[in-house]
Amino acid sequence: MVYLTPILLAVLYGLVMYQVSVWRTARALDGQSRPLVDPRLEAVFGRLAGALDLPGLKVRILEAEPINGLAAPDGRIFITRGFYEAFRRGSVSAEEIAGVIAHELGHVALGHSRRRMVDFSGQNAIRAGLAILLGRLLPGIGMLIANLAASLLGAHLSRSDEYEADAYAAALMTKAGLGTGPQVSLLAKLERLAGAGGRAPVWLASHPPTAERIAAIRRLEMGWQR
Repeated sequence: MVYLTPILLAVLYGLVMYQVSVWRTARALDGQSRPLVDPRLEAVFGRLAGALDLPGLKVRILEAEPINGLAAPDGRIFITRGFYEAFRRGSVSAEEIAGVIAHELGHVALGHSRRRMVDFSGQNAIRAGLAILLGRLLPGIGMLIANLAASLLGAHLSRSDEYEADAYAAALMTKAGLGTGPQVSLLAKLERLAGAGGRAPVWLASHPPTAERIAAIRRLEMGWQR
């Protein structure tokens, strides 16, 4: 019972953190975003909506500079201001933006967005429970082991989600008549922009290596052609 108590406390802590995280995320996104209105993008978004038998897709602009897309736990889709400005400058195409939206729709359709919030709370719970338990068994290094275990779990789950969302997006883009080319070209562009410096080791990175993502998309396309 002595060792069970920290685990139960960690589970309770995780549940509380999940509810708090959902509330904070929704509030932050509401306050820092607005509807995306651009006829050039709405045309390609309409093709995605048609492939999904939906009347339309609503996308919002998140006021943030890094080039990124986001699927909120409530199912809303966002692209950052930095991404939209890159499109306006001609650095990325409307089809490439559509590929990002398709990827984020994959996260929503496959339940990743909501699960990631649960995973985040769960990682905090695991970290807290292991820290208490290992702190007693291995004084001095218990906290380090707990942090590493939680980070490894989070990185593995996130990389798996990215591959699944890429596959969903490839299928959706193909059905919409846009093909997988925009996905591949955008990934290549982002790789060049990011460069090789400062990246975390692959086994701790939240996203798979770009080359592996491109290869996976191409394998899917080749399989469909056969």
